Amino acid sequence: MSGPLRGMLIADFSRILAGPYATMLLADLGADVVKVEAPGGDDTRDWRPPTRDGVSTYYLAVNRNKWSVVLDLADADDLVLAHRLADRADVLIQNFRPGTLRRFALDHDTVTARNPALVYASISGFGAAAGADLPGYDLMVQAAAGLMSLTGDADGPPYKAGVAVFDVIAGLHAAVGILAALHDRGRTGRGQHVTVDLLSSALSGLVNHATAYVAGGVAPHRTGNAHPSVVPYEPLPTADGELVVIAGNDAQFRTLCKVLGTPELADDARFRGNADRTAHRDALRPLLVAALARRGSAEWFRELRAAGVPCSPINSVAEGVALAQRLGLDPVVTVGGVPGVRHPIGLSASPPRYDLPPPALDEHGTDLRAWLAGE
Repeated sequence: MSGPLRGMLIADFSRILAGPYATMLLADLGADVVKVEAPGGDDTRDWRPPTRDGVSTYYLAVNRNKWSVVLDLADADDLVLAHRLADRADVLIQNFRPGTLRRFALDHDTVTARNPALVYASISGFGAAAGADLPGYDLMVQAAAGLMSLTGDADGPPYKAGVAVFDVIAGLHAAVGILAALHDRGRTGRGQHVTVDLLSSALSGLVNHATAYVAGGVAPHRTGNAHPSVVPYEPLPTADGELVVIAGNDAQFRTLCKVLGTPELADDARFRGNADRTAHRDALRPLLVAALARRGSAEWFRELRAAGVPCSPINSVAEGVALAQRLGLDPVVTVGGVPGVRHPIGLSASPPRYDLPPPALDEHGTDLRAWLAGE
């Protein structure tokens, strides 16, 4: 295999999203990932529609470049093979409820006593202490962490994000932690326990909102599509639809006003600085809307983009993919006839690989069991 992680063996005992997303990113970078599944398979194999050729696209999204083997941990013979995989692995990743794997002798302490160089990564919903008994579903965490309190219209009900955002962030954090532990192992010769929980990932991912509370004592709240600290930074209506318009600094605001034909707004004391605009957003917004109403969103997009003002139409996912294609980002890769989204990281000397499509359940089971049995 090619890639900067070639030669790394990852025993992937995770399922659903956060863990499989992390291991797919590492597999794309060259790691050999053995996906261990229970006899019923990863839960996401049944999360459908939508499907491609009868296979859940949810499963397809995060399981490229892996080998699948079914091991029933309740079966003595299969458990022996699971132990052998853990003993040979460079990395083991799992997202069982904390404490579950102890009865199979696949917990961190037991496995690393046999394989001290192993990097053992545990993903949970709410940590291994008082929250150990809570299941870790993304929607629960969006609710518990406060994201839903920030999402939606100011006077409306809370909403979840349109994607399992904290599962994805936790998967990224797990991948970063694994790579850091592998780097440290190169110095010490020993692995370590990487722990990631969705709630901590969520609070980290809330960035300015979480820090507004912990550092500023301010409890953030829903502001619809507006930004609490930057104005304008939201969709604004034009003659035929909405356009996202952003003035991230005073120079951008001045340019925006010039393009809109309202240069006087940039000199208005109420709007001169960002703090001023934030304080007087209710006065500024209708003035910008009135100016934008003179033309359609496509025409404004061309003019504002040419002037260097950040803006964007509000695309569908299909239009977002098409935009990435037009920009030369080549967003789609097809592996074994299965299209997927390209790895987001580019490496000049050892780029990501796309060798294996997401595997069918136990697709490589015969070969992997023979290898683990020493045949």
